[in-house]
Amino acid sequence: MREQVIAQKVGNRGGTAAQRRAGGVAQRPRRRNRGGLGQSLGHRMGPLLSYVPLILKVTLAMVIGGLIFAGYRAASAASFFKIRKVEIQGDFRASAPDVRTLVMREVAKTGVWRADLEEISNRLERLPWIRVAMVSRVLPDGIRVRLEERQPRAVVRTAAGRFLWVDDDAVLLGEMLPSDQMPPFFLRGWNEETGDTVRKENVDRVKRFLELQREWSAPGMSERVSEVNVIDIRDVRAQLAGDDSQIEVRLGAQDFGKRLQDALGVLDAHRQTPRGQFISYVDLTQGRRAIVGFMSGAHTISDKADSPGIPSVGETRTADAVARPKRNNQRAAASAARQNNAERKREAKHRRAETNGGERPRRARPTR
Repeated sequence: MREQVIAQKVGNRGGTAAQRRAGGVAQRPRRRNRGGLGQSLGHRMGPLLSYVPLILKVTLAMVIGGLIFAGYRAASAASFFKIRKVEIQGDFRASAPDVRTLVMREVAKTGVWRADLEEISNRLERLPWIRVAMVSRVLPDGIRVRLEERQPRAVVRTAAGRFLWVDDDAVLLGEMLPSDQMPPFFLRGWNEETGDTVRKENVDRVKRFLELQREWSAPGMSERVSEVNVIDIRDVRAQLAGDDSQIEVRLGAQDFGKRLQDALGVLDAHRQTPRGQFISYVDLTQGRRAIVGFMSGAHTISDKADSPGIPSVGETRTADAVARPKRNNQRAAASAARQNNAERKREAKHRRAETNGGERPRRARPTR
């Protein structure tokens, strides 16, 4: 007889069935992870939780910033920073009350903590005499102001007769006080209009004035000058002082020191003559040649003025008489003579009328 062989079933190799019967635990294959569906909730929230510290930091910073801003607003508006004192330094000519009033008015709106120091400085520099104003806080309730004042350089005589100090920038500073040191001479010819062009012209006038002051102060000539007219800086004219206050010296555009010295020499020579009191101007605009002008009436004594040892206008090498003033004097004399002749004729007519007992009878016209 043939032996019958029984084939082992698939999946029951190695006696797996016997192991089940024997109470063994069956091992199952592990299920594959498809798309993380099998992960736990904590494992899936891990990447998100890593951003939590950063979010907390940003939020905390925003909260702290808001608290600081709110505290700043509350502190700056509090009475603790209310303006109570203003410290001023360098106020020699500037008005301290005006500075204090302006600062108090501006800071009262905002308090010391929030005060706009730059704006206050700009407003202060618009006041007379103040060139630069440096403003700083003195917490909790004070403001300190350091002033750099403008330096007065010349005294201007205005058209209205006022005497005002000006500086190098042609800024009018204020009235000349009786306690101020008297300048050597005054500046005339100031343009009182406004505008950048006018201000530039006035700056040039101040520069020319300072140039004249330097040239005339060394030899002591400035004492004989009352004021200088620089309305045209290319035609400078000096009005003399004292007994010569009616005399004008015309200097032109250069060599002011030498020309004034020559003009004073010519004037002193002619002042020794009887006609010296009639001198109205000395013109040295041509440089080498001085022209002396006379007022009306000088012709009446011109023939008797020349005496031995005193140079006349024609004899002085640096001075010649002006033909135009002479012609004017001659015309004035002729006019006076005509008036005298007319007056004498009227008087003679009046005497004849009185002698005849009244007006002379008119001749009767013949009838035709």
